[in-house]
Amino acid sequence: MYVGADCGTQSTKVVVVDPEYGRILGEGSRPHELIEGANGRREQDPEAWMTAFIEALGDAIAQAGIDPKAIRAIGISGQQHGLVALDRDGQPVHPAKLWCDTETARHNSQLVEQLGGEDGCIERLGLVLQTGYTASKLAWLREIHPEAYQRIDSILLPHDYLNFRLTGDKVAEAGDASGTGYFDTRTRQWREDVFNLIAPELDPARVLPRLIDSREPAGTVTPEMAQRLGLAENVLVASGGGDNMMGAIGTGNIQPGLVTVSLGTSGTVYAYSSDPVVSDSAMVANFCASSDGWLPLACTMNVTSATTLVRQLFGLDLTAFGDRMAQAPIGAEGVTVLPFFNGERVPMLPHATASFIGLDNLNTTQANLCRAVVEGATFGLRYGLEHLGDLAQGASQIRLIGGGARSPVWRQIVADVLGAEVICPRINEAAALGAAIQAAWCHGQAEGNGPTLAQLCDQLVSLDDSTLTRPETQSRTAYETVYRRYRTALEERYGVTA
Repeated sequence: MYVGADCGTQSTKVVVVDPEYGRILGEGSRPHELIEGANGRREQDPEAWMTAFIEALGDAIAQAGIDPKAIRAIGISGQQHGLVALDRDGQPVHPAKLWCDTETARHNSQLVEQLGGEDGCIERLGLVLQTGYTASKLAWLREIHPEAYQRIDSILLPHDYLNFRLTGDKVAEAGDASGTGYFDTRTRQWREDVFNLIAPELDPARVLPRLIDSREPAGTVTPEMAQRLGLAENVLVASGGGDNMMGAIGTGNIQPGLVTVSLGTSGTVYAYSSDPVVSDSAMVANFCASSDGWLPLACTMNVTSATTLVRQLFGLDLTAFGDRMAQAPIGAEGVTVLPFFNGERVPMLPHATASFIGLDNLNTTQANLCRAVVEGATFGLRYGLEHLGDLAQGASQIRLIGGGARSPVWRQIVADVLGAEVICPRINEAAALGAAIQAAWCHGQAEGNGPTLAQLCDQLVSLDDSTLTRPETQSRTAYETVYRRYRTALEERYGVTA
């Protein structure tokens, strides 16, 4: 048996997988509390992640009805970019600053300038630094909380931190490390010269975790942790990776020709590439895959985070929200939403705020506002998909994951707006599943006789034919007009033309 866990923004999800029979035996989930403040501050207590993991694992094991000592390996997926700075005792010197934190926008701009602008970033890193990457968070901590900064002994990402708590070892792998801002995504190595610009008082050879290959184990569960979790001795912990990298594995997106779109708290669009894709567009991040190859990716900050705000404003549950959305026509009778409640990354607008445009006394209805915010979030994903260029245009199918993918109405909107066939995997928790698959892969590599990653994906990733959604010609044509209206609003509000 293998365990996969996804430590996301809102919760930690855990699955127990039996690859021999190709199915999930049990699932568990526990929520996290988000610490929010002025200027885009968004943080979490790393200890809350560990507590959520332990409790969700207990639920998944109970649902599976298995002896926990049958578990052979664990894989961890984590939200990307978070700064987990630890002191010499392994305790956080400050709450973890998250991917969606925009309080560090000024620091990011300064770092981009120090590196010689976008061209300098691409030359050193293979991508352009974005607000939300780990680098600007470290620069922020150095300036705003120097007393905490001075106590730093090691720097980890969220999934690295959970691996550390399980094994006692501090390691990192290329997929998640790609989003730090001090990692060369082409050579898969730390850029110590860039790190020294950000944190000149810290020795990168000491504070940065040791890099391992994605197929290597991060270590084994410590005896103390094994006893606490009821596990056998020497349970392997896989390298793990960022949630997007694990989501790629969990949707079978490990070879060219597929695109994965996530309708999660944030939105992501990514496709596998056998070679680095160093784009002249700052919108596309040349991330490494947590397998072989690369995972060029565009990320929007506001998807279900935006739709949830509108849904809760009207006091609607998910079913009622879906009903309202379905009642409104395409284009929501002229209402356009730029859903930038959390600022935005694609396009690069960290200080942007949400806008509801075109409201009048006739179209200001619950139905139109619900549909318009969903359309706005989906238009952002189309904008990101366009920046992926040929890599996305050649895709045979879009695999749709995340909470929003459960809505048939939203699936149809995605198909019509993107002009492509979409389908959902049977297991929607793709990042947790991907982590479990990677755990089985790492375990097999360690044993020397295990299946390939492709074989494991064939065994465990299956598609739900009932969710297959094709674009409707008339609706697709209508959305071309509505999308142009969205792009006009982007240009008028923020000067975004490309």
